[in-house]
This record gives sequence, structure tokens and C-alpha cells, in this order.
Amino acid sequence: QTGPVIDMPVPASFNDITQDPSLENYIGWVWYEKEVLLPLRWLQDDLNTRVVLRFGSAHYYSIVWVNGVQVVEHEGGHLPFEADISSIVQGSPGIPCRITVALNNTLTPHTLPPGSIQYMNDRTKYPKNYFVQNIRFDFFNYAGIHRPVVLYTTPSVYIDDITVTTTSSGSVATVQYQVSVVGSTLYSLSLSLRDQEGKVVATGDGPAGELEVLNPNLWWPYLMHENPGYRYSLEVKMQAQANGALLEDVYTLPVGIRTVHVTSTQFFINGRPFYFHGVNKHEDADIRGKGLDWPLVVKDFNLLRWLGANSFRTSHYPYAEEIMDLCDAYGIVVIDECPGVGIKMPESFGNKSLQHHLVVMEELIRRDKNRPSVVMWSVANEPASELPPAAYYFKTVIAHTKALDPSRPVTFVTDANYALDRGAPYVDVICVNSYFSWYHDPGHLEVIPLQLTTQFENWYKTYEKPIIQSEYGADSVPGLHSDPPLMFSEEYQKTMLKEYHSVFDKKRKEYVIGELIWNFADFMTNQGTTRVLGNKKGIFTRQRQPKSAAFVLRERYWKIANESSCLPPIIKSHALFL
Repeated sequence: QTGPVIDMPVPASFNDITQDPSLENYIGWVWYEKEVLLPLRWLQDDLNTRVVLRFGSAHYYSIVWVNGVQVVEHEGGHLPFEADISSIVQGSPGIPCRITVALNNTLTPHTLPPGSIQYMNDRTKYPKNYFVQNIRFDFFNYAGIHRPVVLYTTPSVYIDDITVTTTSSGSVATVQYQVSVVGSTLYSLSLSLRDQEGKVVATGDGPAGELEVLNPNLWWPYLMHENPGYRYSLEVKMQAQANGALLEDVYTLPVGIRTVHVTSTQFFINGRPFYFHGVNKHEDADIRGKGLDWPLVVKDFNLLRWLGANSFRTSHYPYAEEIMDLCDAYGIVVIDECPGVGIKMPESFGNKSLQHHLVVMEELIRRDKNRPSVVMWSVANEPASELPPAAYYFKTVIAHTKALDPSRPVTFVTDANYALDRGAPYVDVICVNSYFSWYHDPGHLEVIPLQLTTQFENWYKTYEKPIIQSEYGADSVPGLHSDPPLMFSEEYQKTMLKEYHSVFDKKRKEYVIGELIWNFADFMTNQGTTRVLGNKKGIFTRQRQPKSAAFVLRERYWKIANESSCLPPIIKSHALFL
């Protein structure tokens, strides 16, 4: 024991839980420990039962011990990792199982996201060994065990992975599947696909094959169909003989039947043009930081649907699986982004960084590949893509991503000059962030129409790929009013949005396929002279109360949705009050 021991809730960030300012901004190792009693039945049939310890995520570098034995190391936050702990716990029934986690949130030029440690050596200004963690991204680097930690069991022969892809044509859909079984080569597999009423619509067997579904219910986005987010259930049943016993493992995977296709001007879901009208978010809230919080998650989805948003980007890291489950269920379309944010330094484009980035994409795709809500991968946000090594770096990351999952388009989000961006040739969709009249020409709303139009035309002329405005917005302090609009007032935020929207409306008739506001809600950042308790670009406050801009966006999104001829009458009537 090297310091004070305090109670710490899981899941949660540790930063905002106490009154200790040194913990708020702590960089380095922290230790978690918990003892649990495992059910006896897990420990008695030790030959045929596998006990697994799983972490939904922990930020950033984790080492885990069980009863003093190291069981797993994992680099990176935001993604799950697990360890088979059977051999450690099964020899000692009735004895508490002690789980110890060492967690380090230090970011270096080779982590994802990158950062750097700067030592302040001027003894006239700083104490000995004083250092700061520098980061090149605009959100607080919350740390801790952010998602649930679970213990679960499987048989010793078990279903390790399932991969599903879907196609549909006319009245027939095809569900292609691959099942991976670990622990034996002697096993049988049977599969049954059920609709939402529980009726079996297709069956199969073996580790790979195709299921045909007649007159399928397709997975449709919210506001594109009267029954969005339709999912079938694929039940995979494995049987195997091992150690003289018949083992059975059953896994049920939700399956949404949908297709995605990109042309030079449009984005298609199930063969119909799709326009992203949505938001960028953060996993961020008072007290719990980035910790999973169910009431907050459900509130956010209610706000998204109230807003008429059909999509969001997981800026700037993969979100909790529980959030992704609701996207699948509600028909909220997702651009799934890895933690590649703040890749600014030349040393972050070397082989060490690249190798880790490839591993992160493997982990993300393994986790989210079967989700119908995920229609595109994003491999980075606002990297220094004008640097010479960015060409090879992004060519490699994008090629690797497409090799892992050929079924989805791939992008990264740029704020580089269109003529200098070395990664853009490799993406399927151009995603551009711009803040005209905010970071550029601050206070000059009148320049937006010309600058935004020029931005779109330059990018399209150069690449002839569809474009998403992946960020735009302005800070507004709730309750601050000014007419004529001045920066930081609610009126300025509203007016900026309307100036952008007038250009979107012209260009979405051509090749602009989406608009994502920055941001859904105010969020915490590092302290700085331009940040008053965080970033205030939310259309909702951090406590999820609407600012004036939320009503502007709501009116717009419902109007766009209403233009779609297939909207059912119940949704149209819901939008009539606007």
C-alpha cells in the first residue's frame, strides 16, 4: 500500500468523486481492489467450466491480477478486454476471489489518443519533478474503470465469435454467418433465426453458411420507417463432447438486415438515399465523468428522438456497448469512431503508433461489426493529415479496416486544407469540420455563406465523394442574451446554425449527405482561458436542458424528416406542431 485507500464506485471516472484537487488532475498509477465470492457450482465442475473476468473498458493502461496472479494487460480505453481465470479460482472454493487492477492514464506520443508529458525544469517557477500532461484534444481526459466489470462462465468448449453480414434484394434477404468455436474441433452447430414474434424464419448448421429470409423486415433508421430498428434473433447452439460430458453453449445475437452503399454523391441504406441529420456526442456528465450511467443514457436517447436526430458520431472514441445496443434498437445510425483524436505530432505517425492503431481497429470491429446501426467506421478526428507521413499512415489504417470489414465505408474526420490533406484520397466519404465565424473570423457571421460554399465546392471538385459536415457550432452560455447577436450568447449560436443551414439546403441537393452539430451537450475540458467550466457548444447544457439552439435544430430535423415521402402518418402528425 503506497497511499490512502478510499471507496471508489465502478463504473465511474475517479476525477470528480472526491474533494481532493490532486485526484481531479491526477496522472499516473491508481489501484482498484475488490473481493467477491464465486458460486460453488462455478468451481466444482472445474474440467468443463470456464470462468471469465471481463472489463467493459478502463482508461487507459490496465494490468489485472486475480489472487495475486497477473491475468491480463490491456492498452487503451473505451474497448473491452477479458481474461480466463478458471485455473486460479477453481482450486479454492469458498475462498474470496481478490481482483486487483492497476490503471495508468498517462498519454504518450504513441498512445491512442496521443499526448506528451512535459517536465517543468525551471526551479524558480516549479517544484522538483513537476510535470504536466499535454493533450491535443478538447475534452477532459477522465480516467478510471468506466464500464461494467463482470464475471461470467462458459463451457470449456464455447462459442468465441460470430460474424454476420446481410444482403437483400426484392423479397429475399440473405444472412451470411461465420461462427468460431474454441476448445475442441469436435462439435456440432445449429442456428435458428427468429423474428420479433418468436417465429423461426430460417435455420442452418455448421460454422459458416447462409440463411435465406423471405419477405424480410429490414432494419430502418429512425424517421425513415414506421417500425425502425427491427431486429431478428439469431440463436447459435453448440454441442460438444469433452471429458466424458455433453457440453452445450448457446448465444443469441440480434441481427438487423440492412445494406449500405456509397456513390459519388449519395449514401444509401437499403437502397434508399439517407441524409445524416444528427449530432456529435461525448460520454460526459457531472460527477461520474465518463462512467456508464443508465439514467443519463436513456435521457440522451429520449432527447435525440425529441430532436428528430437520426444519427450520431461516437466522437472521439467508441461508446459503451449499452449505448450501441440502444442505437440498434431505436434505429439511430452511428458513425463509429476509434480514439484516434489529437494525432498532431510527427512522432505519432511512426510505426509504433501505427501498429497500435491497427490493433485498436481490430478490437473495435470485433466488438461492433454485427451492429446494424453502425454504417461507417471513422479512424481518426482532426489529425495533422497534411504532414507527409499521414499518407502512408492513413492508407494503411483504412486498408486494414476494410480488410477486417469489407461491408462498410471508412472515413476519418478532417479539418485540414482540402489541397493539402494526404489522407483524404483513401476515404469513402469526406467528413469536414469547420467553425467559420467562431475560430475563423470570430464574430463575423456574414462570412459563413461564402466560406462554407467554397469549402464544399473545393472538396467536391478535388475528390468527387459525398461530404458530411461532421462538426460546426458555437459556444453559448445558457441565459446569456444579445441582440444583435454577440459571441457566447444563445442568439449567436442560433444565428450561426441558421447561416450554415441555408448553405446545407443548397448543397444537399447535390453531394452533401449529412450535418452533425457540435455538440449535443456541454462537456468538460481541460482548464483554459477560452473554456468556462468546459466546452459550451452544446445545444443542451451538461445537465441536458435545452438552449435556444435546440429548438432551431428540432424544427429543422423534423422538417427534413417530413420531406421524406415514406414517413408514416403518425410521425407526420407528431411533427405538425412545428
